[in-house]
Amino acid sequence: MTANPLSIQIVIVTVSTMVLLIVFNTVSYSKASAQTLIPTPRVKDPNLKVEQIASGLRDSPTSMDFIDRNNFLVLEKTGSVYLVTNGTLRPQPVLKTSVDSTLERGLLGIAINKGNKTKTDVSEKVTMRFSNKSKNPDVFLYLTGWDGRESLKNRVYKYEWNGTNLINPHIILELPALPGPLHNSGKLAIGPDNYLYVTIGDVGRSGLLQNIQNSSVPDDTGVILRVNPSDGSAAKGNPFFKNGLYNSSHVSKYYAYGIRNSFGEAFDPVRGKLWVTENGPDDYDEINVIKPGFNGGWKIFNGPILRSHATYKNLVNLPGSVYSDPVFSWRKPIGVTGLDFASSVLGKKYANNIFVGDFNNGNLYYFNVNQNRTGLEFTNETGLSDSVADNEKEVSYNIFGTGFGNITEVKTGPDGFLYILDFINDRVFRVMPKV
Repeated sequence: MTANPLSIQIVIVTVSTMVLLIVFNTVSYSKASAQTLIPTPRVKDPNLKVEQIASGLRDSPTSMDFIDRNNFLVLEKTGSVYLVTNGTLRPQPVLKTSVDSTLERGLLGIAINKGNKTKTDVSEKVTMRFSNKSKNPDVFLYLTGWDGRESLKNRVYKYEWNGTNLINPHIILELPALPGPLHNSGKLAIGPDNYLYVTIGDVGRSGLLQNIQNSSVPDDTGVILRVNPSDGSAAKGNPFFKNGLYNSSHVSKYYAYGIRNSFGEAFDPVRGKLWVTENGPDDYDEINVIKPGFNGGWKIFNGPILRSHATYKNLVNLPGSVYSDPVFSWRKPIGVTGLDFASSVLGKKYANNIFVGDFNNGNLYYFNVNQNRTGLEFTNETGLSDSVADNEKEVSYNIFGTGFGNITEVKTGPDGFLYILDFINDRVFRVMPKV
């Protein structure tokens, strides 16, 4: 049965609260009836083109990662993992797992441990990063669910890829999911140090680490954890490993804290630093460069500290922590999500610079990284005089592409092309040279 398009109610709450949910008031929904509403993506560079691949996704893709040059896995929020080979979606999922997909909960993050090697140029990284010829790489998934005994949790599982399916699941991390159901975050990444980086938002707890009083202790929310991928234990050299102030099972795993909600993370292929995006509430979506011990300031404030009424003294400053302003902010939230560094395959001028996506508008943004790799360039040529886009005109300077729907992932593939997920319309795109 095809639903009358006039009877379909679609409710999208902006990604500043990142409610990735579509509500229908009909039992059946035909996407064909809404085709006229689906945007067509375009990019400004006349030497590049956008093509849609992997047709057939069914239910809200959230994240993706590459097994090798020809194969990648893509997650659907409701619990399915699909294999895409040479741009074609395999018809059956390689994993179907039970999740709670209420609002921002669900199957949210993936990272594949391929034995990464660090290179100084992203085009070399594209060649070498996927050189591990192991037939059974570890695949890490972040999801919200139960294990049959415990209450609802955000969990990180380690699976084995056998070439056909994901097998042998093991829980390596259990993180809070309550009260929720917002701010679960869930992005995963394997760093150049081969440790696993896990980002969880404040899960509706309003940044407990910034509100420690009396006997309150950190609770594994609003943080980026850096752990051993084998068992989820604290990675050697973590900034708070020898803190001693709180239960070491908490703080020793932290790489950063004061995080509200993040949906994009990538490592600089030149310097190896972690860059992340972060969603603000009513103002200041952010791009941050994460130093060891980074304190993002949430919930005391968000955006640049000089634009708030707070001071450094208002923050909970753990020994070894360091506050840093965002390297870029949008004064009015755009729903910033995926982020990755570009390859020279798209053109020499793009190499090692960043592309960023947004959920609210379907825009793809491009920024030049500054020479010392500590932030972004702000010149007359870039159209920005400082690190905050205060109005629509300033936002428009960095828009590189439009019409991508509701972006949840931006990722450079082993072929050097840029891959983009559209959450609402279940689409995968790649940006590539015309020739």
